[in-house]
Amino acid sequence: MKTTKSKQPFHLATDRRYTTCPDSAGETEGLSKDQKVTAFIQKYTQDEGKGLQATAGTPPEGKVPRSFVSLPVLNPERLKTARAQVNKAVRMHKVFSVQGPYPVIRTALRARGWVEQRLHCPKPKVHHRHSEEGSPKDSADSDEDDDNVNKEPDPDGIYDIMSRLVRNEMVYFYWTMRRDAINPNSLQKEQIINHFVKAGSFTTKSGLCVNLRKLHWFDAADPDTFFPRCYRLAAQDEKHSFIEDYRRTACTSFLKYIVEREEGVQTEGTSHNTRAARKRSKQRSRPMDLSKMITSALKVCQEFLESLEHCDIDRNLETPLTEEQWEEFIHSYQLVVHGGEKIENSDIFVHCCKAMLERLVEVSPQLDIDGIHNIWIIKPGAMSRGRGIKCAKHLDQILQLVDGDSTLIKESKWVVQKYLERPLLVHGTKFDLRQWFLVTDWNPLTVWFYKKCYVRFSTQPYSLNTMDNSVHLCNNSIQKHLIPSQQRHHGIPADNMWSDDQFKTFLCSQGRGAQWQTMVVPGMKKAVIHALQTTQDLMESRKNTFELYGADFMLGHDLRPWLIELNASPTMAHSTPVTARLCSAVQEDTIRVVLDRRADRTANTGDFQLIYKQAAVDVPQYVGVNLLVEGNKIRSPCTLPPLNRPGLKRRSREKEPVVEKVKPLPKMLLKNQFKNISSGISTPPRTTLPPDPPVPVTNKGFPVQLPITVRTIQLPVNIQSRSVLLWKRKRVVQKVCSQKFQPCTLKNGRVLSLSLEIIPKQPRQTATSSSSA
Repeated sequence: MKTTKSKQPFHLATDRRYTTCPDSAGETEGLSKDQKVTAFIQKYTQDEGKGLQATAGTPPEGKVPRSFVSLPVLNPERLKTARAQVNKAVRMHKVFSVQGPYPVIRTALRARGWVEQRLHCPKPKVHHRHSEEGSPKDSADSDEDDDNVNKEPDPDGIYDIMSRLVRNEMVYFYWTMRRDAINPNSLQKEQIINHFVKAGSFTTKSGLCVNLRKLHWFDAADPDTFFPRCYRLAAQDEKHSFIEDYRRTACTSFLKYIVEREEGVQTEGTSHNTRAARKRSKQRSRPMDLSKMITSALKVCQEFLESLEHCDIDRNLETPLTEEQWEEFIHSYQLVVHGGEKIENSDIFVHCCKAMLERLVEVSPQLDIDGIHNIWIIKPGAMSRGRGIKCAKHLDQILQLVDGDSTLIKESKWVVQKYLERPLLVHGTKFDLRQWFLVTDWNPLTVWFYKKCYVRFSTQPYSLNTMDNSVHLCNNSIQKHLIPSQQRHHGIPADNMWSDDQFKTFLCSQGRGAQWQTMVVPGMKKAVIHALQTTQDLMESRKNTFELYGADFMLGHDLRPWLIELNASPTMAHSTPVTARLCSAVQEDTIRVVLDRRADRTANTGDFQLIYKQAAVDVPQYVGVNLLVEGNKIRSPCTLPPLNRPGLKRRSREKEPVVEKVKPLPKMLLKNQFKNISSGISTPPRTTLPPDPPVPVTNKGFPVQLPITVRTIQLPVNIQSRSVLLWKRKRVVQKVCSQKFQPCTLKNGRVLSLSLEIIPKQPRQTATSSSSA
């Protein structure tokens, strides 16, 4: 007969979290899972000298191997303390989960009373390919090294027991290596996570390139003052702009070469290859015309200046040089600058070349870092740790390199950026800076800047005669696999890293120590803020979310910082003594900002400094009910005034005009007028007609009704014996006479037909009856 335990589902029988302990099934019947774990630990810790290895043999029939066989001896008092700590953590919502080897984060959280719920997730497989498509998902914008295997020891196994006790509790703090490990949309409001959604809008090289072009909508700063100009070669319009920029840079580089050659300036890291120059001079098919080259370069620069001043609007869109002329100029330029071809009688052109460069430096902030070699760096748009990056001098090499991969072209992954040919060097070696910053909110944007950073060196001395990555790339993931050159200065450490304090000591030895706080640090802060401003609208802001980023900077020879790229999930590996100290400190200080400052605004935030926080905007909450519209009632337009009636006053908003008394006419004149009208004799029309409406007259006689269709008419009135009431309404004039006349017609062009009717006076007739008659 089968027992009930044999009817367990397969996934419960094989899952370590749900299997029963050997030889204890009968003793723990009716107990909860936590009580079963406690009973198991107490039972096997009573056997002195044997420990848990006594149960490491073959399990009884029907049982599966258990995970507890590897646990060491645990003190019951220690277990009791752990259970109390777990209960307190659950009650205070202090359960966390960390994916990846972050011992500093685990230690910092446990010191604050948090208990870890360990994630049992398989490690993602990494496929090494040359393109971004082969990289693991979301690793394109991540700077975390794959060999970061620093693990925290658990000697007594107490952390495993505590993790098992909270396996069914809600996690309130997530720290993961990949942003896609946990779906933020499935989290509760109070749960905290260390990644924002859609951070690729600025942590990828292509995203940063596009977003910084919109900086003028957010700030008055110019991105060309802190970010080397960059183009996406997959976009046809940007590819055309890059070709124009490459050719124009060749012209300015040639002008600088003429000036520096005459002044005897030798750029550090440059030397001419005379053997290559002689080889190229033999291959040259036509002689070089120096005057023509300088004239072409000046013409191109002049066209560029006029385009900035919008002086080329009314001109035809023609290039200053044809394709054949450009090909000849670029070929000659490369022979002179790259190959060291000698030129003569260049001193007569120095003055005009210097004058043009002085005009260009006022409108081109990057003219100084361009150098004379016209070197560009080609990067896959969404990869990190220096993978796939190459440097090139020739335009055909750049375009051929990009056109070779149709997948990257289709997805707009390649970017080309101007290389800093004149960086600040330390003992003749190139370096860059890794700077951390923390974003705790996107609305309002809140940025924390870390006061500490470190310097990364290349393993080879700086030189522009070679395009090898060991010279021009300072990523530790690349340089750690290379052997440092014997020709490198002995002051550069073998691990290729300095702390910021060591670098400031070097600046002080050069007499430039004060420029670190006056130029380098403020410049890095501004560059970070501007980069985040341009991408703020693209980010999905979620409360209780934060993210730590790493920014890479290079310094020009004038100590101006230049932003190279921004990285999500910056590496925290303890690869050198410098990173072992600084990476631990930045993780501890991150927990201080994220957790300690939530409970106490005056809490210590370590070396993190709040450098930017937008002003909060109060947005009224819309609930959809009780909407109120305030305003004045719209009144209907005023109607026409009523007919004048005895004893009825006319209502009007406006003050009625003063009525002038009409002077009576002589009786003979009135009789003659009526005779002429009755006999059909036309009287001469009045030369002027009054524009004002008819004036009502006091009715002393009997009223009669006179319809008429003319616009205006004026009749003589005898106030003593007869009266005429004249007023106008809707172009119908009503008149009153005291006698009866036959209708007549006035045949004048300005007077229409007139009909008069005399109605006998009725003394007691009211105004209403007379008007109806």
